[in-house]
Amino acid sequence: MAKLLLNMRYVPEDEAADVRAFLDEARIDWYQTRPSPFGISHGGIWLRNNDDLPRAKALMADYQRQRQANARAAQVQAQRDGTAETFADIVRADPKRVVLIIIAIACLIGLMAVPGYMLSR
Repeated sequence: MAKLLLNMRYVPEDEAADVRAFLDEARIDWYQTRPSPFGISHGGIWLRNNDDLPRAKALMADYQRQRQANARAAQVQAQRDGTAETFADIVRADPKRVVLIIIAIACLIGLMAVPGYMLSR
């Protein structure tokens, strides 16, 4: 029976390609399902043989540790260079979106406060 190794939700294409490559390199038999047309399923990378699951998970853990270290190093380098994205950059790029998010947060906090206010009366 097939086992899901990687759900493709929010997985960038370069990461999926890396996973496919290290599975091929390790000679682990896999297949990929495509996203559903209605967005219910985002697809995944599946292992055909259950016996390969522990080895594939160990390879995946190593890959994720390496990817995390690379991402952190890139973030530190961007901060050193002054090219890291800041909140001010986000506001300048899309001020309407930021204002709408702040309004939505204020409304949610207000809705959460109403029951407490009503109970205290």
